[in-house]
Amino acid sequence: MKIALLGYGKMGKTIEKMALQKGHEIVYKSTSSSQSGNFKDAQIAIEFSIAETAPANIKRCFEAQIPVVCGTTGWLDQKIDVEKACQNCNGSFIYASNFSVGVHLFFNLNKHLAKLMEPWNEYDIAIEEIHHTQKKDAPSGTAISLAEDVLPFTNKKKWALDNIAHDAIPIKALRETDVKGTHSVGFTSKIDTITIKHEAHTRDGFAKGAIIAAEFLIDKKGVFTMSDVMGL
Repeated sequence: MKIALLGYGKMGKTIEKMALQKGHEIVYKSTSSSQSGNFKDAQIAIEFSIAETAPANIKRCFEAQIPVVCGTTGWLDQKIDVEKACQNCNGSFIYASNFSVGVHLFFNLNKHLAKLMEPWNEYDIAIEEIHHTQKKDAPSGTAISLAEDVLPFTNKKKWALDNIAHDAIPIKALRETDVKGTHSVGFTSKIDTITIKHEAHTRDGFAKGAIIAAEFLIDKKGVFTMSDVMGL
C-alpha cells in the first residue's frame, strides 16, 4: 500500500516503522506545521493527529477519494457529520478509539460481562483509565467506548468523568509518566469485586491494528468498524 500519514507524532512514527517492515510505502507525511511527499499518490490515509484537525483531514481524504483510517480521539461530537460526508463522497472510513486487536477483544469481553451482570443490581460499575501525561483528552476514547458498551445493561443514563452521581457510570482518568494505556472495568458489591483489565505495553499494538484496518479498507466503500475488520 502507498500510505499517507496525517499526523506524525509518536503514533505516526510507530505506524511508519511497522508499515515499512510489512513492505508498505509512506508517500506523504504531515504535521500541523509541515508536510512532505505527494498526498495524491496515496492509496490510503492513516490519521493520528489532534482533535482540532482530524475532521478536516478526514474530509480531505473523502474529497480526494482516498480511504481513511482514523485513530484520533476527542472530536466525536462531529462524527455524524463526518460519516455523512463519507457517504456523500462515496468514501471509505474506519474510526476506532483504539486500534489494538487486544483492546477489541477486551471490548467484547466487557460487553459479555456487562450482560452477565445485568440481573445483579447490587454491583456498582466503575471504569478507570491511565495514560501518559501528554494525552490531552480525558477520559480516553477507549474508556468512553467501554462505558457506552455497558450502559444498555445498566440502570445508568450516562457516563461521567470523576462523578459518582447515581445515574452515571463514573470514569476515573489518571495521567502518569510513560504509560501506554491501561483500562479497567470493575463491578463492586459489599461482598466482592469483579475486574477486567487491559494494559498496553507498547504502542506497537495500536500501530499494528491501524495497518490491519488499512489493509481491510483499501478496496471497500462505506463506513466500517474494527469489529468488521476482525469479524467480531
